[in-house]
Amino acid sequence: MKIAVMGAGAVGCYYGGMLARAGHPVVLIGRPAHVEAVRRDGLRMETLSFDEHVRLDASTETAAVEGAGLVLFCVKSTDTESAGEAMRPHLAPDALVLTLQNGVDNAKRLQSVLPQEVAATVVYVATGMSGPGHVKHNGRGELVIAQSSKSAQIVELLAAAGVPAQISDNVDGALWSKLILNCAYNALSAITQMPYGRLVQGEGVQATIREVVNECLAVAAASGVTVQGDVWQAVQRIPVTMPLQFSSTAQDLARGKLSEIDHLNGYVLRQGEALGVATPANRVLHTLVKLLERRDAQAA
Repeated sequence: MKIAVMGAGAVGCYYGGMLARAGHPVVLIGRPAHVEAVRRDGLRMETLSFDEHVRLDASTETAAVEGAGLVLFCVKSTDTESAGEAMRPHLAPDALVLTLQNGVDNAKRLQSVLPQEVAATVVYVATGMSGPGHVKHNGRGELVIAQSSKSAQIVELLAAAGVPAQISDNVDGALWSKLILNCAYNALSAITQMPYGRLVQGEGVQATIREVVNECLAVAAASGVTVQGDVWQAVQRIPVTMPLQFSSTAQDLARGKLSEIDHLNGYVLRQGEALGVATPANRVLHTLVKLLERRDAQAA
C-alpha cells in the first residue's frame, strides 16, 4: 500500500518512517529544507530502540498524495481545511485519511471538504524534529483509530510496522481524553519552556493541572461526551512516560510559530462559554500563550 504523509513534522515523520522501515512505499510531504535532507540522506530516525537512516520518498507538492491508499494527515489544526482542499484533486477515490492531529474536531472539519473516508485518530507519542530530515522519538507511539471500512486492515498494517494501534467505538471520548492531556500540559510547557518531567515539580503546578482537568471534564459532560479511560491516571503518566518531552505548543513557540492553542484550551473555553460552564484556568492559559505568540510576532 502506498502511504502519503501530509504534513511531515515530527508526528508524520515518526509514523511514516516506521511504515517505510517495514517496507511500505511512503512519501513525506513537507517543507523544502526537510524534503531536501530526506531525499539526500534518508530520514534519520533516532528512537529508543534504533538509530538509522530510513529511505523513503519526499516532496513539497500536495499532488504527491496521488495513488496513496492511506494518508496520514498530520498538519496543524489551524490548517485542516486548507490542506484538505489542496489534497482533494489528487486523492484516490478509495483512499482512507487518518487525522493524526491535536484537537477533537479535525476529522469532522476535514470530512466537510473531502468525499473520501476520514477517520479520527488519537496519537500518543513523544517526538520532535532535531533538524531537517532528523526525527527524535522520546517514548510511546500508540494510536487509537475510529471505526472505518479499512480500520482492521490498517491496524494490522501498523502492528506489523511496530506501531501499536487499536480501534475505538468511542473515538470522541478518546479524542477528549487526549485533549484533556493537551490542555493540562501543553500551555504550561510552552509558557515555561520546560519538559513535562521538570514542569510537574514546580510549585502549584499539580493544583493548576487539577483545575484545568476538572474544567475540561465539566465541559465534556455538558457536551454529552463520555471521556474514555481513567483520565487522572493518564494525566499522572505523562511526566513519567515522557519526562524529557516538550509539548508541541512549546516547540511552536520556541520556533516563533503560531501554535494550536485555539484548538486546545481555546476550544474548551469556547465550548464552555456556549454551554454555560466556567473555565477560568483554561482561559488564563489560553490568554498567556496568545500573548506570547503576539510578542514573538512583534519581535519578528
